[in-house]
Amino acid sequence: MPNTSKILAFAGSTRKESFNKKLVKIAADAARAAGAQVTYLDLKDIPMPLFDEDLEKEQGLSENAKKFRALLQAHDGFLISAPEYNSSISGVLKNAIDWASRPLPGETPLVCFAGKVVTLMSASPGALGGLRGLVIVRSLLSNIGVIVLPTQVAVPKAHEVFGPDGKLKDPKQQASIESLGRDLAGFLIKLKG
Repeated sequence: MPNTSKILAFAGSTRKESFNKKLVKIAADAARAAGAQVTYLDLKDIPMPLFDEDLEKEQGLSENAKKFRALLQAHDGFLISAPEYNSSISGVLKNAIDWASRPLPGETPLVCFAGKVVTLMSASPGALGGLRGLVIVRSLLSNIGVIVLPTQVAVPKAHEVFGPDGKLKDPKQQASIESLGRDLAGFLIKLKG
């Protein structure tokens, strides 16, 4: 299928029982059901050192940073569930973006990000659901050439909203996250036209 969109889905958390991992999997399943090829990535599986230009100069990009860059490049769009840490972006997500933003010799700057399309979501035990962190993630990704779709969902009281099956207990919340996945898949298909 030449018009099949390829989506990389991941959360900005490495915690085993991360609410954001659960959330992005819901959107990923919906994107898959809408016809997209979806790859789920757990950032815990590709740990990267803290970004350090001296380390980069001495050793180059780590193998895991190269793997992450390759995954970003191989996909048309991203589903990202971004946890909010102290009203901001998680260190894990920022570090991954920083490493992926580094060009390899002879490469166009920000090749992993420019022209890609992303849908954002978050889940947090707090009352705002991670909304303050999403503002920062949206700004960061927009500034490095990613097309950030306007619709996003922040799920508050995340410690209370998931059932044992990993789905959201509230059907309306479940549907809103599923629509994020479907809408990204549909947008990418139209974009590839």
